[in-house]
Amino acid sequence: MEGELGDKHFFGGDTIGFIDVALVPITCWFYTYETLGNFSIEAECHKLIAWAKRCLEKESVAKSLPHPHKIYEYALEQKKKLGI
Repeated sequence: MEGELGDKHFFGGDTIGFIDVALVPITCWFYTYETLGNFSIEAECHKLIAWAKRCLEKESVAKSLPHPHKIYEYALEQKKKLGI
């Protein structure tokens, strides 16, 4: 994804577009991935994290996504339910 993003602000260029809108929901899971996996996405994919932060600067995007800690709590509930 970083290769496709390159030096652009958004996947489509200077403005947020369809691809950004389609992909930005996965950013809600980043905290869960990092916490449960004990690694840093930013250390490996700094352009992707910068893109995610730019997307979240848009009020419409920020308001439409769940807080990362809620996703983490959900993941913990599912792990417990499944006995993992």
